Amino acid sequence: MGTNARNDYNRLTMADSASPRRRRNGSAVPSRKGLAPSKIVVHGNAGIKITHSVVIRRPPHELYAFCRTFENLMRVIKHPVTITTRSPIECHWLVGGPSGEHSVEWDALIINDEPDQLIAWRSHEISEIVHAGTVRFEPSPGDDGTEVTVTLDYVPPGGKTGATLAKLSSEEASHHVEETLHRFKALMETGGIPQAPADP
Repeated sequence: MGTNARNDYNRLTMADSASPRRRRNGSAVPSRKGLAPSKIVVHGNAGIKITHSVVIRRPPHELYAFCRTFENLMRVIKHPVTITTRSPIECHWLVGGPSGEHSVEWDALIINDEPDQLIAWRSHEISEIVHAGTVRFEPSPGDDGTEVTVTLDYVPPGGKTGATLAKLSSEEASHHVEETLHRFKALMETGGIPQAPADP
C-alpha cells in the first residue's frame, strides 16, 4: 500500500487529533462539524486492503460532485445495488448476492469530506460487512485529467452471509473495484458505458 493509501487508512481508522489538518496547498481543512466520528472499524491486519487508480480526463470538481451524490454510484457499479441517501453524511446500501439468493446491507457514514479532493467513509458498527474506504481526486501527471484512487479496507463476512458472498474474496473484490473505476471513467469521458457482448 502506497504512502497516500496508508495515510488514508490511518485517517479512517483512528480518531482525529486536536490539531487542525492542512490541505496540500497549506490551507486549513474545514472543521469536522457535521461529519460522522472517526473510529476503528478494521482492526490491525484483520481486513483485506485494496487500492486501485485510474486517470479520467475530466476536472476533479466534476468527478467529486458525481461521487458525492451517492445514488450516482449505482450507474457505475455493475452488480445489483440500491443506494439510498439518509442524510448528507449517511447512505444505505443494499447489495444483491450471487443468483439473487441473498443480499447484504449496510449504512456508510462520511467521516472526511474535502471538496474536489477526498471523500472518506466507514461502515456503521453493526453492519454485515465491516469496512472503511476513501476516494481521492488528484491532478494527474502532465495535467491530463484527474487521477482517481479508491482505497478499501474490509473484513469478509462469516456465516451464511460469508458463504453466499464467497465471491468477495480479495481477488474478486479487487476486480469489482477496478471494474467500477473503469466504468466510471467511460461514463465521465464519453457519457456512456460500453456493454459487454452477449454470449452466443
